[in-house]
Amino acid sequence: MKYKNRLIYILIVMLTIAAGLFVRVKKQWFPETVNLYAGDALYAFMMYYIICVLLPRKKLYVRAVLALLICYVIEFSQLYQAEWINTVRQTLPGRLILGSGFLYSDLIAYAIGISAAVSIDYLFIYNRASPSNSRLK
Repeated sequence: MKYKNRLIYILIVMLTIAAGLFVRVKKQWFPETVNLYAGDALYAFMMYYIICVLLPRKKLYVRAVLALLICYVIEFSQLYQAEWINTVRQTLPGRLILGSGFLYSDLIAYAIGISAAVSIDYLFIYNRASPSNSRLK
């Protein structure tokens, strides 16, 4: 049953958060391109697996679309610059969750991150959830 995968999904979320923080803390170790886009791609990757934890019975494409929509809504919300939300964005949790400035390139990074997450889920987790999902049938 797909509920057994929740533990795997939670582990992936935690590892993704660790990877994202590592890339931020050690940004001098990485090329500028990685610094610009890795955090956003990992954020979307994580968002996909959070959706997997919350909705383990949904189809892959439903999870992917939902995760992408959430990422896009958060990105477009950065166009809203009211004082109260900017105050929230200046805190560490606010910066990590809501971001700070809208960039079109982030939309592409989100799509790449979710594509990678869906690919990993499809290849290693989703199809192994139950015998009825076996590729041999």
